[in-house]
Amino acid sequence: MAELDDIDRAILRELGADGRMSMRTLAERVNVSRSNVYARVERLVAEGVITGFTARVDPVRAGLGTTAYVLVSIDQSAWREVSERLRDVPYIQHMAFVGGDVDLVMMVRTPDNVTLRDIVLARIHAVDGVRTTRTWLVFEEAAGRNHPR
Repeated sequence: MAELDDIDRAILRELGADGRMSMRTLAERVNVSRSNVYARVERLVAEGVITGFTARVDPVRAGLGTTAYVLVSIDQSAWREVSERLRDVPYIQHMAFVGGDVDLVMMVRTPDNVTLRDIVLARIHAVDGVRTTRTWLVFEEAAGRNHPR
């Protein structure tokens, strides 16, 4: 794992808030020279700490007004195959294999409840190895104080 100092963490925090920030602005915000910030960002990318730069998208404005967490129980021997097959299911934004009462937690964003129903009942349940699902509809979302949206 990469050794991160306070400046590296400040760079990550600033880029997390605004990934389009210029290197000049970033250098000013973390109080180092532009050449230093360039070198640090390059190193953070090379070491895999920064894995990419993305845009934060408002899901409702992007036509994905229904959000749910889908909890999935699977046949334990099939987790690799289930994982591969679920990667091809549209609208799944995030998957995490977890320990506990369920095996997999997924965030699913769809245009509407009808599409969500089809994704859960027709696509996810069709995957060999999926035993059961539970769907938790999200009514409202909020970012944590240290995690900008």
